[in-house]
Amino acid sequence: MIFRLSSGLLILGLLAGCEPEAAAPPAGLSSSSACTIPANLDLATEPTPPDGIPDAPVTGHVLALSWSPEFCRFRGDAPEHASQCGDNRFGFILHGLWPQATTAPHPRACALAPPVTEELVREHFCMTPSAWLIQHEWSAHGTCAWDTAEGYFRDAAMLWQRFERPDLIGLSYDAELVPSDVRRAFARVNEGLPEQAVGIQINARGWLEEVFICLDLDYRPRPCAPAEYGPADSLQEGISIWRGGKTGN
Repeated sequence: MIFRLSSGLLILGLLAGCEPEAAAPPAGLSSSSACTIPANLDLATEPTPPDGIPDAPVTGHVLALSWSPEFCRFRGDAPEHASQCGDNRFGFILHGLWPQATTAPHPRACALAPPVTEELVREHFCMTPSAWLIQHEWSAHGTCAWDTAEGYFRDAAMLWQRFERPDLIGLSYDAELVPSDVRRAFARVNEGLPEQAVGIQINARGWLEEVFICLDLDYRPRPCAPAEYGPADSLQEGISIWRGGKTGN
């Protein structure tokens, strides 16, 4: 069972102080140690209002990682995604850090969100390569547990750096890949991260879209709810991982 928790999508590598003249990423997928930042950013100019819907208390968090090759698969020529899918080539990006409630609906758009500053967008662009998405994540999720965008993205960047991302390109060559293989790959490269704390999202075509790391209020790994975060390991359905390019099935 697949559950999408947020309408926006994408994110990756953290490099504080990246500048537009930064060296282009290597031919392979970038680990976000470097990326090209546009000289001109389409920044929000008005605060984003809350949705006005009562929100349940925050009981945990999810760190949502988007697999950029799949996101860019049919978006390579889209101007609005040029920074992620044209100027740079990422593996995972950080979609966002999402406060969670014990049961859905989870807290969302909890307070007025002032525009994120250009300085803050540039600081975290190599982690989340979209000025629009950065503003969206702050307004949709950050306002539910943080007083400032600076505090929200500081915690998001800290967690982005804490958790290693495994080599999914190498894993993608496994002809009999199943959901538990992806969970196991994350657990192997992160000491103390149990497989049960890793959830996945697969699209209707059977390709990996996102990985979720489930955390408690103190950012310690906790078991994900299988019904919310992807196929249970007992459903050993085959999955695929797109390695790059614009087209495919």
